[in-house]
Amino acid sequence: QVQLVESGGGLVQPGGSLRLSCAASGIIFGINDMGWYRQAPGKERELVAAINRGGSTNYADSVKGRFTISRDNAKNTVYLQMNSLKPEDTAVYYCNADVKDWSGENDYWGQGTQVTVSS
Repeated sequence: QVQLVESGGGLVQPGGSLRLSCAASGIIFGINDMGWYRQAPGKERELVAAINRGGSTNYADSVKGRFTISRDNAKNTVYLQMNSLKPEDTAVYYCNADVKDWSGENDYWGQGTQVTVSS
């Protein structure tokens, strides 16, 4: 069974920075796309940033220039560096990965990590 474990969330003041990490573990033959999503109270889950195995990225317009997604394929880990954080970035952030495992290609989610931006 593949698991995604996130870390790095917390409380930060506006203008501050946080770095989220998400490590995939289990029997993994390969990982294609990896990404970060977020869900604020009363809102739908939305894509924040995604990265493919080759390193190509895409970002939500609301985070362009402030957030950077990266990955370490050897460690099956994806990161999200968040700078210049705003109160509207407050949400639960979820890691997502498209993983090749024993049963084929499957979509996995992490448990979520809370990010709160407040003074």
